[in-house]
Amino acid sequence: MSSYPRRQVLGTAAAVAAAAAVPLVAAGPAAASDAAATARTASADAVWGSVPDPVPVPLDAHFDNDGVDTSAARGGDFDGSGYTFPGEELPAGPVELDGIAYVFPSSAAGAKNNIVAMGQRVDLPKGRYLSAMFLTAGSYGNASGSATVHYADGSTASAGLGGADWYSSGGPLSAAYRYKPDGTKDTSRVGIGTSEIPLDPQREAVAITLPKLNPAEANKTALHVFGLSLQPAAQGRALALRDAHSTSSLLESTGAQSVEATVVNAGTVGIVTADALTVSVDVPGARTVEPARVTRLAPGEQARVRVGIRNRAGTAPGTVQDGKVVATGRGHQAAASSRKLTLGVPDYEPTDASLSGHQAPYWFHSAKFGIFIHWGVYSVPAWAPVGKQYAEWYWDQMQDPNNPTYAHHKATYGEDFAYDDFIPMFTAKKWDPRAWVELFRDAGAQYHVLTSKHHEGFALWDTKLSDRNAVKMGPKRDIIKELFDASRRYTPELHRGLYFSMPEWFNPDNPWMGHAPRNPYTLEPVPYTGYTSGKDYVKGFQAPQMLELIHDYDPQLLWCDIGGVNDSHNVLAEFFNHGKNRPKPYEVAVNNRSGIGFHDFTTPEYTTYDNTVVAKWESSRGLDPYSYGYNAETPDDRYMSTEEVLHSLVDIVSKNGNFLLDIGPRADGTIPEIMQTRLRETGHWLKTNGEAIYDTTYWSRMAQLGEDLRFTVRPNKAFYIHSLAEPGATLTVEAAVPVRAGDKVTMLGYDRPLNWRTKGGSFVVDVPAAARAAGEHVWVFKVEWKG
Repeated sequence: MSSYPRRQVLGTAAAVAAAAAVPLVAAGPAAASDAAATARTASADAVWGSVPDPVPVPLDAHFDNDGVDTSAARGGDFDGSGYTFPGEELPAGPVELDGIAYVFPSSAAGAKNNIVAMGQRVDLPKGRYLSAMFLTAGSYGNASGSATVHYADGSTASAGLGGADWYSSGGPLSAAYRYKPDGTKDTSRVGIGTSEIPLDPQREAVAITLPKLNPAEANKTALHVFGLSLQPAAQGRALALRDAHSTSSLLESTGAQSVEATVVNAGTVGIVTADALTVSVDVPGARTVEPARVTRLAPGEQARVRVGIRNRAGTAPGTVQDGKVVATGRGHQAAASSRKLTLGVPDYEPTDASLSGHQAPYWFHSAKFGIFIHWGVYSVPAWAPVGKQYAEWYWDQMQDPNNPTYAHHKATYGEDFAYDDFIPMFTAKKWDPRAWVELFRDAGAQYHVLTSKHHEGFALWDTKLSDRNAVKMGPKRDIIKELFDASRRYTPELHRGLYFSMPEWFNPDNPWMGHAPRNPYTLEPVPYTGYTSGKDYVKGFQAPQMLELIHDYDPQLLWCDIGGVNDSHNVLAEFFNHGKNRPKPYEVAVNNRSGIGFHDFTTPEYTTYDNTVVAKWESSRGLDPYSYGYNAETPDDRYMSTEEVLHSLVDIVSKNGNFLLDIGPRADGTIPEIMQTRLRETGHWLKTNGEAIYDTTYWSRMAQLGEDLRFTVRPNKAFYIHSLAEPGATLTVEAAVPVRAGDKVTMLGYDRPLNWRTKGGSFVVDVPAAARAAGEHVWVFKVEWKG
């Protein structure tokens, strides 16, 4: 697992949505008057009203930072270190992103073009709006804070506003490089994303006060705002379709190609089953075989839908046609979006343009919870200062005389004991792969990811590229084959993944740390055991090893690390195409650390996002307070508690993430008992509450309310409220919970319906003592939607 440099591996996203409370009008018991309201606001032949266009808000008067330069116009400083976006790669003036119109600022010399959020008040054209949509980016990390919405009646509400770290390829506005302080290009991708906060359409909004964070200075996380657009509310029944596009993904139910779109309820009337709202695709050369249905969508809410299409005879995969995504309800067209659609999934080419058509498969979106396994030669010394260093970085850390590992190794093993002398001690003599995968299943995990090769360069499979592997040395076993065989046989429901370190610390052909292996005390050379030098590291070793994993072991997920020199365009094209001979749907995923801009998901580690991130992401961490590999120094009471595991899982899932929880087995293959206990206890909770985790999505209005409440949605079926603290006699949610008269409210693990009511803008549930006693760690309340 990488710790160098942190800013390279913290992911960004195409969109960061609000995660704090802005009360909206709930579709509660009063929703029975919907028909009467519609009759007053729409004529008989106009069932669906029109949606006003978004309103861009000029921000020029507030711009205080020059973060966009061109080769001819220099002088900007976006992040406090002199780096800037390249104006040649970004628009100037009006731009439409996902159907929303913005005005992107000028990159002229000396022109200010973004606001560094420091509590500025931005006045709005007075009106009733569904949401405010910002163009944002963070410098020196993912930035977020609480914005304040001001209404004409003097009331206010808080909302989370965020910006993902610009230092990545993420965001709907991205560039392949940035300018260094000296004006030369740094070929690191940078991006600007969107952040949306909900507004109350029942009140006139007049201003938004931005969060008060840091100024744009080196090593300080700052939030930058480039643009703002407001979505006015419509009256009556009114829908909008946003971001309609074809994908390369296949629907798990039919194997049909998926076309995605976001349905926005822009009106004042809730969508219910009786509206018979469906979304389909009308395009020459293909037909809709699986329309999407929306049976519940409250005013102001959004739902991401997937429509299945199949090519007609004679339409070649990859054919591009003008088409239309259409929402129909109550026998009338409710909304439509015309788009160019790619029909079918052609083979991938090793280019940015081709790979960018790939996305995280739907099984990965649904899985939510996986197990990371860091196991290798580092599991023998298994030492690091507790809570301060990675134990799996032992070999690198022992090179530094100022690092505690340097002194520990000398005192414990002596100056002449090389790191590779640990290899024979990595025995796996007690390893039972069946017991491992059954433990993962019992933990409630949906996938597992094993370190095929960490930075030490020791491969856990029968690689033909080097004898530095677990078949020729150490365990004398093909670890990956045995684990995957056990998983396929005993836990076929689990998806299988592999971690792969792109560089190796001391590989003589391309040492990441700048030198081949040496004795850290004498600096004399030592062997790189089992490896024959003289290869082209990328073309002759790294890429062929990755292809061995793809072809011989068939992973469904590649979890690359560090990046650096690579042949990832070719490798990933083969990874995606290799699946063309598999039974469909069988789709694969890759993370954001393969050394190129393309990725299916981002990977923050030992941290998470403050707000919902719409682009898929996965947070990883160990049960250990800092380390991924086994650290024998860590006492049991320093490992995550079951409550901490579950709070992390619920928080991450509520924000559209997956949780990849790591274990570090011992060198003999046993998993420490404390780790097994935590996994089984997690699985016990998931047996009762898993329906609120698996196959769910985020709530479009907010991810969390205060410290203790999180939300998830099972589309068209139920809404879930997760209380991280044991509730009292009543649970009060001060937000527009999507509940209507006739809906059933229960607590998972307690089999009796609960009394509920709406009170003002709040949702209140009575929680009897028996229900409170039935829960533990996280109490999950289910609003089961009826009709």
